[in-house]
Amino acid sequence: MLSEQKIIEVHGLTKKFGKLTAVDHLELNVYRGDVFGFLGPNGAGKSTTIRMLLSLVKPTSGSIQIFGKPLSRERARILRRIGAIVEKSDFYLYLSAYKNLEILARISGIAHPEKRIREILELVRLTDRAHSKVKTFSHGMKQRLGIAQALLHDPELIILDEPSTGLDPRGVKEVRDLIFRLSKEEGKTIFISSHILKEIEQVANRLLIINKGAAQVEGTVEELLNSEQLSVTFEVDSLKKALKTLEHSQWISLLESARNNRLEFKLAKKSIPELTDKLVREQVKISAIIPRRSLEDYFLKITQGDL
Repeated sequence: MLSEQKIIEVHGLTKKFGKLTAVDHLELNVYRGDVFGFLGPNGAGKSTTIRMLLSLVKPTSGSIQIFGKPLSRERARILRRIGAIVEKSDFYLYLSAYKNLEILARISGIAHPEKRIREILELVRLTDRAHSKVKTFSHGMKQRLGIAQALLHDPELIILDEPSTGLDPRGVKEVRDLIFRLSKEEGKTIFISSHILKEIEQVANRLLIINKGAAQVEGTVEELLNSEQLSVTFEVDSLKKALKTLEHSQWISLLESARNNRLEFKLAKKSIPELTDKLVREQVKISAIIPRRSLEDYFLKITQGDL
């Protein structure tokens, strides 16, 4: 069971750049142990929000509390407990992964860093490449090394801004597996932004969708992604026959559209077999049944700029 202790608490957070409102009265809560997904299309206000959480950008108005302390007054103490990747990590490409971490450890004042560096390289699965030059690394390996840099001082909260951007499928999986390990094995609280619904669905337990700087929907992944309300498309051999079969039934009121031999319904998941049986019994041939969650439709509207 996840903690009810709030790690991040944001109220009325607003940031304006001249006439542009990048973040608009945002409210969000992240609890200890969360993998919190911060979803939205590019330009929605995700990076600006993250920069405010890291005190890189000053809010126009609103409040931010992290670890129960106001960021505006406890900045230094709070940031010491956070690890973050906001943009592409910088490395000395002609030095090894180990040497890069060693330099950062010395700058950060970490005493006797050898043991910690070995632990972190093991965690991000780079032990076998510890002494390879970073210029030989794949993009995914560099991303994991960047996360290793953020973890070096053993932070309680990890903030990752679009960590899978530019990665191939293997790199995406490597980063996803690392997030799982950080959450399950290390007990870290993770705040991760992305514009890809599927990516967040696979790693997060709670999420918020932001668009045009404003929160659109927030909740647990289980509540939002496994909603009983589905948009279900039935592909049939004869649209005319299917409509005649359903015209005097309770299903007709749930029909959203009918065209090109496709019927689209708003249904509870448990109703799909019953409707299927109704059509089959009336000898309507079904070539495909395509369910899609309500949140997926909603997110597609946001990312396509329809809201």
